[in-house]
Amino acid sequence: MSYTALYRKFRPLCFEDVKGQEHIVTTLKNQIRADRIGHAYLFTGTRGTGKTTVAKILARAVNCENPVDGSPCGECPACRNILAGTGMNVIEMDAASNNGVDDVREIVEDISYSPAEGKYKVYIIDEVHMLSTAAFNALLKTLEEPPSYVIFILATTEVHKIPITILSRCQRYDFKRISIETITARLRELMEKEEVQAQDRALRYIAKTADGSMRDALSLLERCIAFYYGQELTYDKALEVLGAVDTDVFSRLLRNVLEEDVAGCIALLEEMIMQGRELVQFVADFTWYLRNLLLLKSSDTGEMEDVIDVSSDNLKRLKEEAQMADMVTIMRYIRVLSELSGQLRLSAQKRILIEMALIRLCRPQMEIDTESLTDRIRALERKVEHGIPMQNISQQQTAGSSSGGVTKNDGGVTKRAIPRAIPEDIKQVVEQWGRIVNNIEQPMRTYLRSVRLSMDDQEKLVLAVADSTHYDWLSTETHREELEKAISGMIEKQVEVRFELAADERKLDMNYPDLGEIHMEIEEE
Repeated sequence: MSYTALYRKFRPLCFEDVKGQEHIVTTLKNQIRADRIGHAYLFTGTRGTGKTTVAKILARAVNCENPVDGSPCGECPACRNILAGTGMNVIEMDAASNNGVDDVREIVEDISYSPAEGKYKVYIIDEVHMLSTAAFNALLKTLEEPPSYVIFILATTEVHKIPITILSRCQRYDFKRISIETITARLRELMEKEEVQAQDRALRYIAKTADGSMRDALSLLERCIAFYYGQELTYDKALEVLGAVDTDVFSRLLRNVLEEDVAGCIALLEEMIMQGRELVQFVADFTWYLRNLLLLKSSDTGEMEDVIDVSSDNLKRLKEEAQMADMVTIMRYIRVLSELSGQLRLSAQKRILIEMALIRLCRPQMEIDTESLTDRIRALERKVEHGIPMQNISQQQTAGSSSGGVTKNDGGVTKRAIPRAIPEDIKQVVEQWGRIVNNIEQPMRTYLRSVRLSMDDQEKLVLAVADSTHYDWLSTETHREELEKAISGMIEKQVEVRFELAADERKLDMNYPDLGEIHMEIEEE
């Protein structure tokens, strides 16, 4: 006898066997019991959530001679024929390969013939969103007013692609992603029937990897059983078969990123590659790890602990790491990794893309967006807090006033203030002026739209402002300090700013070198 895949072998045969879709099953059973069956149904949801399975159960239930509480009995000739695939009353069509207008016209013509046996002719159209526009138009009138003995069941994973005229003629049922607990319980039940030993932790990891799809979970489980046939399925074995890694690795990787240890991150990635781990899964699991960290960080009362699916030991470690990073930083990590996941699926150079992403995580100063600004400030604060390395003290001391000097805080810890800018640094400010201004909030961004830059003999940055209203607003101490802080955050040097009112920009009356008028595209909000 040929082998049958697990997802086919244990496909539910009645509504009671369907897991995770109780809201749909209950409604359909009530309709059958009350004989209030609709003429068109639309089943929508992600893959592997039971759309086609429920459609086939419904097709048998409406034709069953002896339904049991709304479910098919499975014993009458109609049920047995439909299960065997020989029933003439259930017609299945895959719209992915039969999406033309001629395919739909065949259905329309066939509808005119009443069922040879049973009560209803049921048409199940899978992946219905693949139908062409002409095919939808051909189906439209029949779908609105079919004969009393016809039921349409349309199934799709992309409901947004279906015309509104079709949607309005169907009873819509949204299939939810199945929870990890429900999938784990189903896998445990099937392992008992198959007489296979499996750790709960292994089954739970497979359920999480399936991402809400029961069919995917059964396929993954089947791979693991086949690889270790006749042996107990442990957590480590499941990780090995699926090309995944343990959470300890993600903890090490996160700590390397927070410490800006690029070499450590790359070495850890090399270790995973040499172990044959799947890189796409590696990135996805690390993103999930950061998601758990973000949820834990966002709750001070601990109510998120039930949502985070980790062991008590891992939860303790997550709480420790939650104190090491702020929410903005974690969200930036997730954003970078989410972008990376989309790129990896189409790339032949997965390793290089991951290495680039890890460098981006460790070097926030490479990015100019405001989200990475927090990371850059955090890196500067850490440098100030821990001071400079001993071997650099002599270099800093001989650098003169431009180095900013070495000081000690109240605890006696050596640290270094941000060095004062020198003329070369002022020129760098001019070169990056557009980027600096675009990171400043309104209305200062607009007021700095057109200024002339210069430098006085005290190495201060001088901004000549033509508009007197803008000058009065900018030259206040609060706004001047705000601008100085923004400039210092960009070049990591202390820059003093002074404003001068220039009645005519073309006749700048200053005895200082003119660094030019800056025109840039200001991002408006």
